[in-house]
Amino acid sequence: MKRFIITAVLTGLLFGLMDGLINANPFAVKLMECYKPIAKQSINVLMGLGIDLLYGFIISSIFILIKPALPSEIGIIKGLSYGLGIWFFRVMMGAISSWMMYNIPIQTLIYVVLTGLIEMTVLGILNGLMLKK
Repeated sequence: MKRFIITAVLTGLLFGLMDGLINANPFAVKLMECYKPIAKQSINVLMGLGIDLLYGFIISSIFILIKPALPSEIGIIKGLSYGLGIWFFRVMMGAISSWMMYNIPIQTLIYVVLTGLIEMTVLGILNGLMLKK
């Protein structure tokens, strides 16, 4: 249980840190200008941190539930396959939906898909390595 809590907290903190780096860098700010008309003017950082921590617990909980069905007996491979799965369902499907429904530049969608792939893969591998037993 202790290992799960540590992993979930680390997953949530890393999720928030990576989201910040991915979305607040100058390159991303330029790419995300298409969202400016609907974007909030300020962000509640504490609420965001709380949500990311909750996501960390959800990500780690789901990993534990489906871990037996993931390929390989090696933790890093299980984590990698999990990360690719959550990338597809969280990032890729969202990007495709946005592409179909909104006028979003293709460069923005590519950025979201690629950075999301890195982010979800890192989170999956973290869980695979820390929750291998």
